[in-house]
Amino acid sequence: MEAIAKNNKKLIRSWAMFDWANSAYNLVITSTIFPVYYTAITTTKEHGDVVNFFGFEIVNTALSNFSLAAAYLLMSFSLPFISSYADAKGLKKQIMKLFTYVGAIACMCLFFFKLETLEIGIVCFALAAMGYIGGVLFNNSYLPLLATVDQQDRVSAQGFAFGYIGCVTLQILCFIVVLKPEWFGITDPSLPARISFLMVGLWWLGFSMIPFKHLPKIEPTGNNLGKSFVQNVRDEFNHVIHEIKGIPEIKQFLPAFFFYAIGVQTLMIVASSFGEKILHLGAERLIATILLIQLVAILGAFLMSYLSKLFGNIKVLIVVVMIWISICIAAFYLSTPMQFYIIAALVGLVMGGIQSLSRSTYSKLIPTDIKDTTAFFSFYDVTEKVAIVIGLFSFGLIEQITHNIRYSALVLSLFFVIGLLLLVRILISNKS
Repeated sequence: MEAIAKNNKKLIRSWAMFDWANSAYNLVITSTIFPVYYTAITTTKEHGDVVNFFGFEIVNTALSNFSLAAAYLLMSFSLPFISSYADAKGLKKQIMKLFTYVGAIACMCLFFFKLETLEIGIVCFALAAMGYIGGVLFNNSYLPLLATVDQQDRVSAQGFAFGYIGCVTLQILCFIVVLKPEWFGITDPSLPARISFLMVGLWWLGFSMIPFKHLPKIEPTGNNLGKSFVQNVRDEFNHVIHEIKGIPEIKQFLPAFFFYAIGVQTLMIVASSFGEKILHLGAERLIATILLIQLVAILGAFLMSYLSKLFGNIKVLIVVVMIWISICIAAFYLSTPMQFYIIAALVGLVMGGIQSLSRSTYSKLIPTDIKDTTAFFSFYDVTEKVAIVIGLFSFGLIEQITHNIRYSALVLSLFFVIGLLLLVRILISNKS
């Protein structure tokens, strides 16, 4: 393996730039402009919010949730084997690039997404998600290689902070195009949003070149001579499974993370659609609200990092999950724009914190002498992605059955409660 000087500020900044690059996808495509645009073009006088997708009649927001769930499910099955192969062959950075190129190009292709091209648009939407998921896994796996254990909370928070700042910067540019199309001579009402999707792909691809230039290549973890692809994957996968079975802290943390991640990730994805369906806030107020969430999330990431030094990661996570439970219950009774803004500010505060602290907590549990960090982090990412699949499927299914998105939000609180109980169990077992 290339010699890596841990806690190197320049290298860490380069690593954090990947969050800067790809977080634009997470904000514009997952959370703001795309959901609003998608809901608008797929809601018609003739059919309401029901669309025809390859001959199936389905609620528009349920379709987008199901397509994301399918993308996450496919990645959940494949990531452990992809990451095992990457570690075994020393291809961490190369495969990270591949996922990035797929995701960024798929975003660019959303420029052509209209109601007439619904099927192709949904496919590109799913491919962009898959590219994002894969890239994040490989980027996360660099964390224990770049920072010592005592610095991983701070470095993880720095990465998320870079991500929030980067995505807000691009979101403002997209915001200008969407709200002031006349400044650019745009008369087609669908064009500003579609230009935003193109900008996301270019931003994602362009800024990813910084970490791709500076992140080190990683040497293969084992002897690959004479081994087939299947043998490489099997040997590496079995090795990591054996290692994880010997780390009780990881076996305790992942189930807790799984349940509260169901709620966190689903709420982040559906927040805009929820606000639009319940309150009909419109694109301007929704996008402004999401921007506020991202800015508050920067503070949240560093605040939780600071609090974890004082009280420990698990105690802080317990408090944060309790706040998420209150958010779900409050969302069920949501009735005014002001209430939405208050909930949004609270979401921002705990969103950055729980993501950053979860990543660094898991990273700390990985033994410092471990080289195959990609395979180790694949189990973290698979846990999160399976959680998203279950969350999105549950959210979409409940809305499809009840035609009331409020019940979908309320059900998410149950997942948070289970996650809370499992975190409390970890705290008790650590004291005993």
